[in-house]
Amino acid sequence: MRNSLFATVAISGLMAVATTGSANAAGRLNVICSADNEWCEMMETAFELEHDIDVSMVRKSSGEAYAQVRAEAANPKLDIWWGGTGDPHLQAAAEGLTEEYKSPQLGDLNDWAVRQAENAEYRTVGVYAGALGIGYNNDLLAKKGLPAPKCWEDLKNPAYKGEIQIANPNSSGTSYTALATLVQLFGEDKAFDLLKEIHKNVNQYTKSGSAPIKAAAVGETTIGITFMHDMVAQIKQGANLTVVSPCEGTGYEVGSMSIIKGARNLENAKIWAEFALSPKTQSIAEDAHSYQVPSNKESKIPDGAPRLTELKLIDYDFAKYGDAETRRHLLSRWDEEVKTAPQ
Repeated sequence: MRNSLFATVAISGLMAVATTGSANAAGRLNVICSADNEWCEMMETAFELEHDIDVSMVRKSSGEAYAQVRAEAANPKLDIWWGGTGDPHLQAAAEGLTEEYKSPQLGDLNDWAVRQAENAEYRTVGVYAGALGIGYNNDLLAKKGLPAPKCWEDLKNPAYKGEIQIANPNSSGTSYTALATLVQLFGEDKAFDLLKEIHKNVNQYTKSGSAPIKAAAVGETTIGITFMHDMVAQIKQGANLTVVSPCEGTGYEVGSMSIIKGARNLENAKIWAEFALSPKTQSIAEDAHSYQVPSNKESKIPDGAPRLTELKLIDYDFAKYGDAETRRHLLSRWDEEVKTAPQ
């Protein structure tokens, strides 16, 4: 996948990206990527510059990627799943859809990335982290005379009717993280009561988790609920947005990477894994306008990336909310009580 994006990136910098202890190998690699499309494309290009391996990549949201991995379990067509929120990666691991792999770089990773691997019995690993937030278009908010939201509870204000976008948690790992966050903050029943009130103000449930803030950036909606790093990316490109860390506290994701069980190109998948965990690779994320916190402690943190240590984060229970049964229960309840509720 080569396009004009790469012309904007210093080729010399990408060629300097080094893997850790991985020799070149010939062949193919089938990757499903659940990060932002620009970052997916940059990873593919950088990897192919380093290795004599032909990458075939498809970009899907976390929920869609999990569904494909699950549907193809008897005859896997993918080798590695890179990026996207960690909950569906954990679910895939629990269902035996991914391969155990202990990277020699584990000792170089932040604790939250290692815990993700431990929770999955090393069938996934953290590659980046990012916190949820509320973003709003300053121009639209002022034009419509709306109050600035500061808390999750504020989003049920009838003044916001038709002004909010959030993704569908069935397709979006971002939105599932938001759903699980509210359940952990308020308790399940109160969280669903709040979601039904917010539903009255939602103008669209998008497929992609980053779509709501992109819509807010261009004035198609006033408020978007997504990860803060996606908001920073829009601000860096000139959007007049404000990023809010909700007053009650907020959840966060551990974006993950998993080798598919039964991968046809297993050794090449391991080469990708080492490439993706290396600090030099993780440090080019900012060139793709990605502002997550990288998992390798030696990686450069992008300028403007929200610092997790400075936010009021909940003690997000990744093991519980990445569990298949918990996920199915919450999504089923959302479908029955929120999606179909009157507006």
